[in-house]
Amino acid sequence: MLTERVCLVTGASLGVGKGIAIALGAAGATVYVTGRSSKKGDNPFGGTVFATAAEVTKRGGRGVAVVCDHSDDAQVRASLEKIEKESGRLDILVNNATAIPDGLTEAGPFWKKPLNFVKLLDVGLRSYYTTTWYAAPMLTKQGGVIFNSSSPGAKAYIHGPAYGAAKAGVDKMSHDMAHDFKPFDVTVISVWLGLVKTEKVMTIDVNKSKYGPMLAIAESPEFGGRIIDAIYNDPRRMELTGQTFFAAELAERYKVKDIDGSQPPSGRMALGAPSEFSPIVIE
Repeated sequence: MLTERVCLVTGASLGVGKGIAIALGAAGATVYVTGRSSKKGDNPFGGTVFATAAEVTKRGGRGVAVVCDHSDDAQVRASLEKIEKESGRLDILVNNATAIPDGLTEAGPFWKKPLNFVKLLDVGLRSYYTTTWYAAPMLTKQGGVIFNSSSPGAKAYIHGPAYGAAKAGVDKMSHDMAHDFKPFDVTVISVWLGLVKTEKVMTIDVNKSKYGPMLAIAESPEFGGRIIDAIYNDPRRMELTGQTFFAAELAERYKVKDIDGSQPPSGRMALGAPSEFSPIVIE
């Protein structure tokens, strides 16, 4: 359980972030949920940070909605200042906010796609760094966990170079941040989620989409939150720090099931092993 623990989940008005926030709330945590969507018309699926926060509270935690555009450093700073003022601590940071452009999954060379795909490097990589930078003073007070949402796109060609560079950067950044955080008992991991049953994914035509056959083994949005709960409560969690993992393999390690009782499979056989980095340190 995460009673009396304070969490921040970025990009939590929809999808993975929403699911993780709800799962952390179900474990008893106070969960600050950030995102740009403050009213139903702000995204195609009607999700808002306020709706997510309400669901967190309904599930047994305390949800706090914070409207924040993670491409704006001033708004990020204000969000962390709010947590500091109201709660005085931060135990778990989930970096999940990202900018998913329309047409991301369509085939074709990157120069045939809009230049604004580069936003994947701004909201998703840069914003992870910025949020963690502002969160560090609170995390280092008592130790904690930083969970960075990533993807096999870090090593395999998935959705093109902008997406791949963003995810590869998240894995390496997690590894390097872990070095700096190690003296403060802060565990930093990068996690490759599988196909997740987000609002957008669940609209695909299973007979026409290349992702259709994968829906049967897809993860629920809450799956990652259950894993984070287990990691935080592991007294040996620092053994994980600096590494990249498949979410499914972490779930097996901690005997965590998905919300329907299933054990989602690892993508290792199809996509290869997670990123590994040199242990050499030059300061």
